[in-house]
This record gives sequence, structure tokens and C-alpha cells, in this order.
Amino acid sequence: MNELPQQLANGLILGAMYGLIAIGYTMVYGIVQLINFAHGEIFMIGGFGALTVYLVLPDGFSLAAAIPLMIIGGMICSVAVGTAAERFAYRPLRGAPRLAPLITAIGLSIFLQQAVWKWYPDAKKDRSFPQFDGEPLSILGANIQRGSLFVLIAAPLCMLALGLFVNKTRSGRGMQATAQDPDTAKLMGVNTDRIIVMAFAIGAAFAAIAAVGYGLHNGQVGFKMGFILGLKAFTAAVLGGIGNIYGAMLGGLVLGVAESLATGYIGDIPGMELFGGGAWKDVWAFTLLILVLLLRPQGLLGERVADRA
Repeated sequence: MNELPQQLANGLILGAMYGLIAIGYTMVYGIVQLINFAHGEIFMIGGFGALTVYLVLPDGFSLAAAIPLMIIGGMICSVAVGTAAERFAYRPLRGAPRLAPLITAIGLSIFLQQAVWKWYPDAKKDRSFPQFDGEPLSILGANIQRGSLFVLIAAPLCMLALGLFVNKTRSGRGMQATAQDPDTAKLMGVNTDRIIVMAFAIGAAFAAIAAVGYGLHNGQVGFKMGFILGLKAFTAAVLGGIGNIYGAMLGGLVLGVAESLATGYIGDIPGMELFGGGAWKDVWAFTLLILVLLLRPQGLLGERVADRA
């Protein structure tokens, strides 16, 4: 039990990253009913974009001052790829059977991963990401690396900003209308194409912020990092209620905490020694998803935000 605060802190950090990535899945699905399996690679590209910005800065440039620039660089890369994917890969298939855009998304995911592996310098191995100097901070009995605080601060701020945008702005209301009934929204004067592009862009921007948090937390980025993180984030989106932006963040936090606790404590249960440790964390994450969907198929929060607004 002495390790519980540390395990909870680890789970919240992990869950905040899952939640930020999951928002991209859930926004796109809520509006166009598309599962964008390339979103994990958009997250990965944001990490490499942020790293590129840091590498071109002068030697001795403060990391604290560099982080805003890295976020902007990561966002530019992620949003450019995300909106280009919508325009050239998904929009031509908008009226096609659902299997066609799904296969396209999987193919685009593989293409983006291999493109970074092929053309980014030294991307065949993980690249070091800048880290804050200094000892970990002790907060409520848990030791938290200074870089890990970034995602714990960024996640609630992003969620608050998105909630205000969706509920208080004209574009946000257009997004809700498009999610609820795109044909009627178009008849009412809503530019649905613009709304869909905006959903892709916002999701990609949040993925870039998560990628910066991932790099600061783990100290490295790699071309494969988007695959597993993308699957976990999609799991979080389904867990919270696919199409519900608040559910995506809640699902990410629940998944992260459950994964951390399972990794730390399952092996201590008599007869479960073989199922503990980090090697089984993905198994327990998907086991949780199966259990939740068996008991509540619509996810923890259920209906889309657009249905409640």
C-alpha cells in the first residue's frame, strides 16, 4: 500500500496521454462515423515535429522556453498531416461503404509510419527527447518527474478549452449540429466540410500536445510509438463512450490508472504471479475494455456530447 500513491500518479500521467489522443478518435467518429486508425501516427509525427524544433534551436536554449515552440511545431506537423489525410484520403470515400475508409485508414497508418522510418534522420532507432534536469518532485507521497507534470497540467487545460469551444462558440455549435444530423446542419447553413476539417485539426493538435508529454515523460520518441498508443487511445475512447469528448478523457484516465494498478498489484495476488508486471499491462487494459462493454456497451458516459448539448 505504500506504493499506491506512486501507482496512481503513474496511472494518471499515462491516462492523461491516452485521453488527449483519444479525443481525436472520438471527435472524428462523432461527426463522420469514421475510426481514424492513422491517428496514432499523427500523434507520432507530432512528437518528431516537436523534436525537430528543439534540435534547430541554439545550444543552451532553455527547455522551459523551448516547450511552447515545440508544441507549436508539433501541432503544425500533426495538423498538416491530419487535415491532408481528411482532404485526400477520407473525403473522397465519405459516401463509400464503411469498410473502404477503414482499410484506407489502416493503409495510411502504415504509410506514415514507414515514411518517418525512411526519411526522418536516424529514425530507425528511438531518438532522445530533451529532459528537465533536477530531482523528481514529491507530491502527495508520489515522486513525479518534472517533465511528467506537463501532461498532468496540459490535459485538464485542453479539456476545459475544448469544452468552452464546443459549447460557447459558433463553430462549436456547428460541430454539435453536424454530429447530430449532418444533412439538416447543411440545410441550415453549416459548412459541414469545414466542420469536419476542424474536427481533424483539433484532434491532431491534441495528439501533438500528448506527444510532447510522452517525449518529456519517457525521454525518447520513435516511429513505432504511435501504434500501441493509438490502440490504447482508441480503447479509451470506446471505454468512455465513442463520440463523447468528455468520455474520451475519462476513459483514458480510467484505463491508465487500471493499467498501472494491475501492473503493480496483480502479481502480488496468490496464484496470479505469472500475470503481473509490465509484460501483461496491455492484456489487462483490453480485459477492462471487454468487461465494461459487457456491462455497459455504450461506454461509461454513453451518448455523444452533441446529443446532450
